Amino acid sequence: MDANKIREPAAGKNGQDHLKQRSAMPGKGGIARVAAAFRNTLQGLREGILTEAAIKQEMAVAAVAVPVSFFLAESVWVWVTLIASLLLVLAVEFLNTSIERLCNHLHPDRHEAIKATKDLASAGVFFALVLAGLVWATAALKAFGLL
Repeated sequence: MDANKIREPAAGKNGQDHLKQRSAMPGKGGIARVAAAFRNTLQGLREGILTEAAIKQEMAVAAVAVPVSFFLAESVWVWVTLIASLLLVLAVEFLNTSIERLCNHLHPDRHEAIKATKDLASAGVFFALVLAGLVWATAALKAFGLL
């Protein structure tokens, strides 16, 4: 078979056999898959906290902000929004870190395409931070009667 040709999907009963989901962790399913995924999550959290300055800073901010959120939030939905904005920043920062590490691994030398990729990921972090800032500023202004 020519490597440049695209294989036609195998025709099954409904013609959609090519859409069957394959497990990211072959041989594991159910609780074993969930437990393995949770262990991977804990390892990723540990790696990020131990090695990345931005993640350390954002975790420190979250450690202070979570208790403060109970005083700022005037309703459960405001509290959920405050916490969600912190979690979004952390999620985007972890993704940014993983993109940067993958880029460094694949191409350790300076390269314009790699730089552009890292800059795009960094812009994602910036917008998550802006969103969190807006959410927290709005909640604070409302809590102090300035809005």
